[in-house]
Amino acid sequence: MSGAVPSGFLALPRVDPTLAREVQENLDRVEALLRSTVESSNPMLTEAASHLITAGGKRFRAMLVLLAAQFGDTGAPDLIPAASVVELTHMATLYHDDVMDEAELRRGSPSANQRWGNSVAILTGDYVFAKASELLADLGPDAVRLQAATFARLVQGQILETSGPARGVDPLEHYLQVISDKTASLIASSAQFGGMFGKVDPQTVATLTRACDALGMAFQISDDLLDVASETSDSGKTPGTDLREGVLTLPMFHALRSTEPEDERLRSLLGRPLDEEEAEEALVLLRKHSAMAEAEATLDGWADRARAELATLPHGAARGAFETLCDYVVRRSG
Repeated sequence: MSGAVPSGFLALPRVDPTLAREVQENLDRVEALLRSTVESSNPMLTEAASHLITAGGKRFRAMLVLLAAQFGDTGAPDLIPAASVVELTHMATLYHDDVMDEAELRRGSPSANQRWGNSVAILTGDYVFAKASELLADLGPDAVRLQAATFARLVQGQILETSGPARGVDPLEHYLQVISDKTASLIASSAQFGGMFGKVDPQTVATLTRACDALGMAFQISDDLLDVASETSDSGKTPGTDLREGVLTLPMFHALRSTEPEDERLRSLLGRPLDEEEAEEALVLLRKHSAMAEAEATLDGWADRARAELATLPHGAARGAFETLCDYVVRRSG
């Protein structure tokens, strides 16, 4: 039996302890592979490429690979590299995102662009993706195709976010398409990778992929709500960051649709960069607005979609873990 001590979601009492220890042990192996994979003969590149790994993170996507494999062969040799590929791909996008967003923090630490400048941060993201591709090459052409399709969606989502909604497109629908491409696509592919390399039957793989696509939508909406509702920076992101930067997220779209006169001040603060005083005012107004409840209802709806898919799978520890994960994503505090 594994001696690994589960943490985070895996430590929840509703998760089967044997499953939790096995997944945690494999996550520890993923962590070791992540660190060794980004090592370079250039010390600065090694430091920059290790920056986000050292900063921590939930390894949410890697965990999904390992959880999906619980429906098949959890000892399959390609599972650890597959889990590492999706995690490295995610990290590569974060380097680029932080440059585009001019972010100052990532996971509670100074972002790579703040520490080394934009050029090094961009090149480091390219390097991390290249190292993910090296691991991917040994997993076969089907894995390469899946990764390429997923990465294309990640890029498409970033372009959609950058360009904004086209004329005649509902901004709320545009937002949902952005998070589908930027977040849900890789989360769904993580489950698909786990099913592929865990030798899970194709019907179950398809079900897990659909469930995790919905879970990915819930994950991002939860993150956006957390940015408003959280009173602390425990999530690694200062509360109200989106408001300060003028980035519109789900609760803000709902608030902007209000025609009530008492919401005029809040509407005037949304969708433009704010100074500290304005940001604090917007946070107070938005936290008590009905838009938060509307956004939470949408979050619950996506989690329910995931649960409905999971309900078609056989009862057992693996299904129970995924169902608990749905609850965790909805209720998480960072």
